[in-house]
Amino acid sequence: MIKRVLPWLFVLFAMPALAAGDGPVLLQSGANISDQASLQRGAQLYVNYCGSCHSLEYMRYSRLAKDLGLTEEQVMRDLNFTGGKFGETMKAAMPAGLGTEAIGSEDWFGKAPPDLSLIARARQNGPNYIYTYLLSFYPDPTRPIGWNNTVFPNASMPHVLWERQGIQNLRKVDEHTESGGHATGPAFDLLKPGTRSVDEYRQDARDITAFLQYVGEPAALDREKYGIWVILYLLLFTCVAYLLKHEYWKDVH
Repeated sequence: MIKRVLPWLFVLFAMPALAAGDGPVLLQSGANISDQASLQRGAQLYVNYCGSCHSLEYMRYSRLAKDLGLTEEQVMRDLNFTGGKFGETMKAAMPAGLGTEAIGSEDWFGKAPPDLSLIARARQNGPNYIYTYLLSFYPDPTRPIGWNNTVFPNASMPHVLWERQGIQNLRKVDEHTESGGHATGPAFDLLKPGTRSVDEYRQDARDITAFLQYVGEPAALDREKYGIWVILYLLLFTCVAYLLKHEYWKDVH
C-alpha cells in the first residue's frame, strides 16, 4: 500500500517544488490592492510611463474613478491623455501605426506592445513577476534599445522608468551567490542614482504592480471586502445548525 502511495505523494508535493525552481528568482512585491492611495499612485505612474504604448482594454475610466475614489474631473484631467470618453476603455496613447500614415508602436518596436489588462493574472506569481521585472533593467549595448532585463531577457521594452530608478549594472554570474553557494538571483550595482531613492523607486514599482493587479480583477476589491462577512455568516449558521441538530436529536438519546 505504501509503495503505491509514495509515487503520488511525490507528484503532489515534489513536482510543484521543482516547477517553482524554474525561471527567474522573483521578489515579493508586497502589493496591496486594498491600499487606495497606492492604487492612485500606480494609476498615475502607469498612464505617464506605460500608457503611451500599453493599453488596458478591459478597464474603463468610469470604473477606475469609482474604485479609486476619484472624480470624473480628476480622471479625465490626470489619467486620460488619449482624448477618450469617460465611459470608454483605456487605450494606448500611441497607435499601432503600422500600415497607417502615423508612426506608431509597431514601427518603433516591430510589434505592437501587448495589452496589460490581464498581465497580473496571465503570469505565474503575476504581482511578484511585475514587481521584479520593473526592478531588473540594466544597460546592454548589444540590444537595439540599449536595455535588457533579467526577468524577461531580450525584451523589446526600453527602461521607461530609468530616470526615476537610475542606471544599474548587472553583476557577473559568479557573484550572484551567497557564501553557502545558493543562488539568490541577479544582483545589481547602482551606477547613476535616479530622481528617486532605492526605497522610493521600490515603492513606485509596488504601486504600479498593485494597480495592474487591481486592473486584472477589479471585483477583487468587493470580494475581499465582503469575504469577512461571508465567513462570519457561515460561522453563525454553523452555530445555529449545531443547536438545531442538538434540539432535534436530544430525545433520541
